[in-house]
Amino acid sequence: MSGPSWLNSEAFTVFGQHIMWSDMIGNILGLIALVLGRRRSVWTWPAQLAAGAILVAAYASVQLSGGVGKQLLVIVVAVWGWHQWTRGRRHANDGSVAVRFATGRERGALAAGAIGGTLAVGGLFTLYPSLSWSPWADAYIFVGTLVAMIAQARGLVEFWFAWLLVDLVGVPLAFSSGLAFSGLVYVVYFALVLWGLRDWWLRSRTPALEGAPA
Repeated sequence: MSGPSWLNSEAFTVFGQHIMWSDMIGNILGLIALVLGRRRSVWTWPAQLAAGAILVAAYASVQLSGGVGKQLLVIVVAVWGWHQWTRGRRHANDGSVAVRFATGRERGALAAGAIGGTLAVGGLFTLYPSLSWSPWADAYIFVGTLVAMIAQARGLVEFWFAWLLVDLVGVPLAFSSGLAFSGLVYVVYFALVLWGLRDWWLRSRTPALEGAPA
């Protein structure tokens, strides 16, 4: 088999759940991207780009148009984030990207974007039911992922809080959609996000680690 046909074939079955290659490979790459993000490595972005490209096939196979749209957006934002972390961002003494907490204005903008974006996307999915069978949950994850990646690209600790909120809805939605591996990975994501949050939080409170502007 080749291309999408191979990616969307069954890799194995566990506890009655059919695991697809695309679902498994894409989410493993997503986990790798999250670990690299915790280490503030620029390689987090190509890993996210590759994960998004493969997960497009996974979501398309279960007719979750919102999921497909989210992954396409992930690809675009990953390219932008890659550029942000390689050009013009402040770097720490160890060469990784410096991190900080968002200002009040930045937090307000992220929250407003999340709420407004979810209402807009959820309304679109509701108006066109063929786009998603779970419009509001799908819209929440779609917009939440975008907000998280924008915060990550800017080196904001709030990136991790956004991922935690996405996970709270992503786990049950993935299982109910038949993407069992995605559901299991979301659980692992939750643990990694807590780990990454602690690391970024501590670094943001230790200016000596962050060095001078690059």
